[in-house]
Amino acid sequence: METVLVVDDEKNYTLILKTVLEEENFETLTANSGKNALEILEKCDVDLVLADLKMPAMDGIELLDNIKKKNPDIPVIMMTAHGSVDKAVEAMQKGAYTFILKPFENERMILHINKAIAMYRVVKENRRLRDEIESQYRFGNIIGKSKLMQDVYKVIQKVAPTNATVLIEGESGTGKELVAKSIHFNSSRRDKPFIAVNCSAFAENLLESELFGHEKGAFTGAVAMKKGRFELADGGTLFLDEIGELSQNLQVKLLRVLQEKVLERVGGVKPVSIDFRLIAATNKVLKDEVAGERFREDLYYRLNVLRIFLPPLRRRQSDIHLLVDHFIKKYANERNSDIPVKGIDQEAERLFYEYGWPGNIRELENIIERAMILCPGEFIRISDLPNHFKANGNNTLQLEDIPIEISLYETLAIVEKKMITRALKLSNNVQSHAAKLLGIGKSGLNQKIKKYKIEIGSKN
Repeated sequence: METVLVVDDEKNYTLILKTVLEEENFETLTANSGKNALEILEKCDVDLVLADLKMPAMDGIELLDNIKKKNPDIPVIMMTAHGSVDKAVEAMQKGAYTFILKPFENERMILHINKAIAMYRVVKENRRLRDEIESQYRFGNIIGKSKLMQDVYKVIQKVAPTNATVLIEGESGTGKELVAKSIHFNSSRRDKPFIAVNCSAFAENLLESELFGHEKGAFTGAVAMKKGRFELADGGTLFLDEIGELSQNLQVKLLRVLQEKVLERVGGVKPVSIDFRLIAATNKVLKDEVAGERFREDLYYRLNVLRIFLPPLRRRQSDIHLLVDHFIKKYANERNSDIPVKGIDQEAERLFYEYGWPGNIRELENIIERAMILCPGEFIRISDLPNHFKANGNNTLQLEDIPIEISLYETLAIVEKKMITRALKLSNNVQSHAAKLLGIGKSGLNQKIKKYKIEIGSKN
């Protein structure tokens, strides 16, 4: 239920308006002065102010000025007599939504109020989404503390404030769009659109229209002019995902737009100037595509002003436990159980570190989402994980690596040393975490490190 604040120094008028508005299912607050209205606005969430223009002490214009300083988006409708129309026009110039002349028809007043509140609802939702997106995509909130990801953060921090074109390379599922959004929302273009296009999701003729737009009658079905993604991104950022899938024809057109910041819609002849920042991404190695003559060399160098490589998950294993914790929290509400999941058990955790993660972070998220539904207790177990995941875990301790002529005691020592070395490597040399992976205490691990003369950080 929306809340309307009625402000008028005539108490009878506020009572009448309160009755009318409550019949229309508005929650209604009343104030008999501008000062009283500001006090109410400090304490209550109000969706619209309906204020008289002529009031003693603080008139409607002064009240409007004070309201707009505190909340420039809230709609204010001014009520005025015929002799004060000039003042009402001044109020609109200062940000009032509209004005209505006394006496007025109730239906007309309700119509204005509904329109103004509908507009305010959209403004509030856009603001909420923007705040949510900015919070989610600040580069500091990308999950990962590994050295490889720290290097990525540094590049984002440096390139975000510029208008430089960025090329993001990395396997599918590594988070390329997340990085692109982080760049956008940490740039001066953050208040403008971020428009994303997956180049592999459209046939060539459809992608051309999607990117560049088309004029009415340009082809069968083009019943009206349509702006393309380039125009929609004007002032903001255009993110072209899987750019390696572009045809040679579209590569030529993209190159021209990048060089001239001008395009022509499909079926059109009028040049359209646009201001955009381009961020491109691909799971291919574009340099190899250029060598194979599948991608234009001149376009490659236009795109490769600054390159960011996102490492696959198998190369940043020290981030796995952070990602697991993040996705457990994200999907906590997916459970049909009152028992909260605290983490993954020791046996399952080993499998997470041994798995090759061909689908990278996207695959990890899917596995956790599934496990959160199936897990009956506080910890995710191997039985909660998909069969293909369990079957494809990489057993890094191969029997063939052990010489056949040595004793069982020597064999166990080799296996133990390898397991400790691997656990230290997977835990980024944090001994407490390595001990947890091995299922032993930290002091016991320390003794074994000394026994086998294992150098911390050694990969041997």
